[in-house]
Amino acid sequence: MTSSVPLGSRVSGQRLAVLLGEWRRRGSRQGAADLAAAVELHVLDGQLPIGTRLPAERELADTLGVSRTLIGAALDRLREDGLVASRRGAGSWISGAGRRAHEPVLRERDGVLDLARAAPPALPGLMTAVDAARRDLVDHLGGNGYLTGGLPRLRERIAERYTARGLPTTPDQVMVTSGAYSAFVLCLRMLAGPGDRVLVEQPTYPNAIDAVRATHALPVPVALDPVHGWDLPGIEAAVRQASPRFGYLVVDFQNPTGLRLDAAGRERLGSLLARSRTPVVVDESLVELDYEGDPLDAPPPLAAFSGDLVLTVGSAAKSHWGGLRLGWIRASADLLDRLLSSRYAVDLGAPVFDQLVLASLLEPEGYAALAQRRVEFRGQRDVLIDAVRTYCPEWTFEVPPGGLSLWCRLPEPMSTRLAVSAASHGVQLAPASRFGVHGGLERWLRVPFGLPREQLLEAMRRVSLAVASVRGCADVPAVNVPVT
Repeated sequence: MTSSVPLGSRVSGQRLAVLLGEWRRRGSRQGAADLAAAVELHVLDGQLPIGTRLPAERELADTLGVSRTLIGAALDRLREDGLVASRRGAGSWISGAGRRAHEPVLRERDGVLDLARAAPPALPGLMTAVDAARRDLVDHLGGNGYLTGGLPRLRERIAERYTARGLPTTPDQVMVTSGAYSAFVLCLRMLAGPGDRVLVEQPTYPNAIDAVRATHALPVPVALDPVHGWDLPGIEAAVRQASPRFGYLVVDFQNPTGLRLDAAGRERLGSLLARSRTPVVVDESLVELDYEGDPLDAPPPLAAFSGDLVLTVGSAAKSHWGGLRLGWIRASADLLDRLLSSRYAVDLGAPVFDQLVLASLLEPEGYAALAQRRVEFRGQRDVLIDAVRTYCPEWTFEVPPGGLSLWCRLPEPMSTRLAVSAASHGVQLAPASRFGVHGGLERWLRVPFGLPREQLLEAMRRVSLAVASVRGCADVPAVNVPVT
């Protein structure tokens, strides 16, 4: 149990009371146990991220209408279980998600249906773009092949798309990278160093958490409500109290929840970031997978509301094919100059041939194929929804307006146990603890719908067998699987 003062924001007694809701079990006389269990549930669900400062005992007792003795007993239970830490003069805070060990990564096997990666097969028509790129490559063979900023034609296509979406952009505001993850790492290296704090959503993209930790920076989570979305007052409080060097946000079909921040929320969030002068990396890897309309009619990028402090990251992996390994950064020319000067320590640019392929795919006529892909993915989403309701009717979820996955609430904390059991039934799942800064989220599971329809149905049939085998079983060690 740590004794260090936490980095997270403080939750008020009133807010905690609303969050806990009806925490007493009907007919129960074990008030302290009920309260501790309710707090634990919200820690595991990610609604009370690790580092969150709890209200003082008197404030909490007054708000909940119980005695301080009951509050003290509940805190004692939480401290014993490793979920809460306290220090005289500093109060109490969420310090862990329970005592869970780790076990080796589950390895991929032939015949396993992969529901760990939210990654689709190649876009139909990719080979046509490859043939066009082969012809265009001739014009580049006389040069040295190093295009650190990216292929000019590709940068033009990307800039045109941002402009069409409501964010005027010129090619010199775009840098092509070797994927969105590489783009984020470049931004991370420029913006933060060891000991710096990085604001992230909870839950969020696991590889971003890993990248932050790899630079010895400290991720500071802000809870994201799986129904109502971004807690903008919570973000403002975290910015004020933790003073992060920058933030990492996914406001379009957030990974893993599938939520999208509306225009009013973007304006409010952009204003908040601009006032606090907090840079933010916005990941738009899923922005083109909009099932409610044309992406050009959607809310403009967050950068349109908050100026030059936003670095927008995009990718071809989710919309076209992960095998292209291409992404980009859209930022002010000044920020891109800084990124270019530091990029040489990481790589010397993305492959020319891959960029020629993507440039062909991003020609105006290429968006017709992308529109058809959205129709197909929407159909696969609906197939998965029906399969979940058929095979796992106790699971609940919000129908995502875009993206590649459902974020399902399970009937009991069993995400890790389910992932272990599902592997023995031929399905690879990513336990929801991978999406939390400090684990937890055991009542949740991300289920992608990138597989063909028949495989989605078979995968959920197998998952239902795994569910039956783990209901009521004891906890098992945590599982780590590759996630995209």
